[in-house]
Amino acid sequence: MAATNEDAVLVVQIVRWGTEMQLDEAVTELFADGFDPQSASVDTPAVRKILSFGETVGTLVKQGLLNRDLVLDLWWVEGIWARVGPAAMRQREKFGEPRLYENIEALALSAS
Repeated sequence: MAATNEDAVLVVQIVRWGTEMQLDEAVTELFADGFDPQSASVDTPAVRKILSFGETVGTLVKQGLLNRDLVLDLWWVEGIWARVGPAAMRQREKFGEPRLYENIEALALSAS
């Protein structure tokens, strides 16, 4: 199914939300040379922001409220998940909750 004008309006609102939460700075931190995905933690503000943002977007896609192809065309979800996924997996294990961050992971896996 093709993206609609409704999808575009929602994406613009999501991008605005990302700007408000300083998502650009978080992404810059995630892709900096010194960032280590294997030791990253959800206690790191950048990781927490990305996971929160990605889980929200992934949930909207999962529920059919936002076009998946549009999201994957706009954001490199697979690459972002590669950077924050290890921290998310450790949180799942810590709390024994497999649903933590499941929607960003599913969106990233659907891109491959």
